Amino acid sequence: MLTAENIQLNCYETVYILKSDLNEDKTLSIINDYKSMLTNGGAKNIVLQHRGRRHLSYTINDYHDGIYVQVNYEGNGQLVKSFEKSLRFDDNIIRYLTNKQKRNIKKIVK
Repeated sequence: MLTAENIQLNCYETVYILKSDLNEDKTLSIINDYKSMLTNGGAKNIVLQHRGRRHLSYTINDYHDGIYVQVNYEGNGQLVKSFEKSLRFDDNIIRYLTNKQKRNIKKIVK
């Protein structure tokens, strides 16, 4: 039986870009839906940063601007897999990227 002590949680950072033609209410609704998806999936220490509308370096699906959202969280690989699957099939998401973060990095500067 798996318990919380047996499951290794890793740190992840996911950045996704929403379509720029969404209104503010729809944008906040999507962001809150994905945050609750992570919470219900067992993610810990969720830090969400709404980066706002930015100009894209290159056109993605005929969009020149996008709404950037950055989410840092701790979870397992299965959670990340299901989260990315939801992002992939959402028509309001034009791009996403998840990176696994290194943990407990301490640098001593003398």
